[in-house]
Amino acid sequence: MHDFWETIKHDHWVFPYLKKYKALLALIIFLGFMTFFCGGALMFTSGYLISRSAQKPENILLVYAPIVLTRAFGIGRPSFRYAERLTSHNWVLRIVSVFRKRLYEIVESGTKSIYARVQTGEMFNLMANDLFKIENMYLRVIFPSIIGWLLYIVGSIALGVFSPIAALIVLLVLGLNTIVLPLITLAIMGQRDAQQKQVESHIYTDLTDSVMGLQDWILAGRTDELVQRQENDFKRLGTLQTKDDHFDWWRNFTSEIIIGVVALILIIFATITFGHSQLGVNWIAAFGLVLFPITDALSSISQGFGELPRYTDSIKRLNDMDQQSQSEQNQQLSQVEAPIANEIKLNAVNFAYANSEAIFKDLNLTIAAGEHLAVLGQSGAGKSTLLKLILGDETPTNGNITIGGVNVGQLQEHRAEIVSVLDQQPYLFDTTVSNNLKLGKLHATDTELWDVLEKVNLKNLVAQLPEKLDTPMTEAGKRFSGGEKQRFALARILLQDTPIVILDEPTVGLDPITELNVLQTIFETLQDKTLVWVTHHLTGVELVDQVIFIEDQGISLAGTPEDLLNQSERFASLLVMDHGI
Repeated sequence: MHDFWETIKHDHWVFPYLKKYKALLALIIFLGFMTFFCGGALMFTSGYLISRSAQKPENILLVYAPIVLTRAFGIGRPSFRYAERLTSHNWVLRIVSVFRKRLYEIVESGTKSIYARVQTGEMFNLMANDLFKIENMYLRVIFPSIIGWLLYIVGSIALGVFSPIAALIVLLVLGLNTIVLPLITLAIMGQRDAQQKQVESHIYTDLTDSVMGLQDWILAGRTDELVQRQENDFKRLGTLQTKDDHFDWWRNFTSEIIIGVVALILIIFATITFGHSQLGVNWIAAFGLVLFPITDALSSISQGFGELPRYTDSIKRLNDMDQQSQSEQNQQLSQVEAPIANEIKLNAVNFAYANSEAIFKDLNLTIAAGEHLAVLGQSGAGKSTLLKLILGDETPTNGNITIGGVNVGQLQEHRAEIVSVLDQQPYLFDTTVSNNLKLGKLHATDTELWDVLEKVNLKNLVAQLPEKLDTPMTEAGKRFSGGEKQRFALARILLQDTPIVILDEPTVGLDPITELNVLQTIFETLQDKTLVWVTHHLTGVELVDQVIFIEDQGISLAGTPEDLLNQSERFASLLVMDHGI
């Protein structure tokens, strides 16, 4: 509970919007209150009407008022509910859209807190799961709890008009449902839900990254291990969910008993107060039924409190990420204009992630302008980290990295003019071919588009499409093959026309023939660019000028492909294994 209040105290994502949109919040609470008020009033008047009608009134006018009220409250309840749902979901969706924009801006800024420490699966979990949890926090905790407590207080006060003693008893007994049970739920389910969320996050991260690297699992012959890991994780999750279901059953059962006791108290109160007269007995059923329509509002408080730890974790993670991003942006070096020269130099670079062993120690590397370099190494050796250092997403612990003699940290505002990246899964959006290509150059003409398409051997393909450049690509470019998608991404890079191009395993998932064809197209069309190509095997390695192996916190092997083939038995054996010679 202490952590929850500390999180609220330093929150910049969720609770500030309660104050910012307080008028809309008041409207949501009013509509929610009126929904349950109409439900209770409907049962109250219906109870009176049924009892009074059973006495066979001499004239319909004697029960006309309850009939009209029953009709009014019957219409009012769904009407207020509909308006409340529209208003609350409108607010939540509006705020969540702001959250998503903020999160995307943090990701787009390229801070090392995102790209270096967060796996792809964790990023998807953050965007999908955490923001969804915050959306639910408004809909399942904040709004229902405020409405439930408001009904609890207003109902007790209303009963106090008839009998302060009865009101006090109801206040105390219902307090078990609105205060004690939520606190018990928070205490018991807090730790359990935290464990469940941890398992869910692990599943989300592990499954996403495993699917994205499925080819490596298959090539390693470890698919059975992958399946077993997922089965074990889902079994753990199922065990925790079963325990949650058992607790929910007992909590709901206890809540129903409390509601039943309160209903009995109200019936006894009404009998003592109104049971002495013929007309007064009609109020007994009214007071006995009034409670049941509002039980959902009272019970939802406990349900919401049981999920508070989950929401707390999500809020804390988003705030921490935001603060870290701001801190890193404040530490950025003063920016300068892009240099004319494009030589890349890493001088005595040391680097390690937080609380981890060093990735590089005293790393020295020079990539001449126009040079084509292949970077090889085992998984985890530091290939991707090297790219992050060159791009400026990471800052060396010691040493410096320059492009054209300028520290890369001072070139971030002009990075898109200097470096472009072709990665494993270039994203193609659900828009036209033309719009997808123009991401490389917003104001490119159709002539320029056809020109780059011809260079990447896609001109004939696009010319045969129904609407040519205006043909929709569909989400993620699903209408095209893997090789064609990479060629579209390459065309985008040609339009961007940067002097340096990073190739981050761009042919992963392609068959060997397509892979070689795509690589030949890349190196042919980008022959005048500086290329830094990270790859996990040697297909197409003969296309580069230099090869380096990242290993043991540095470069263990370096040279031209020809020299390494003649002088390094290790390189020659790897080449034979990779080509299946």
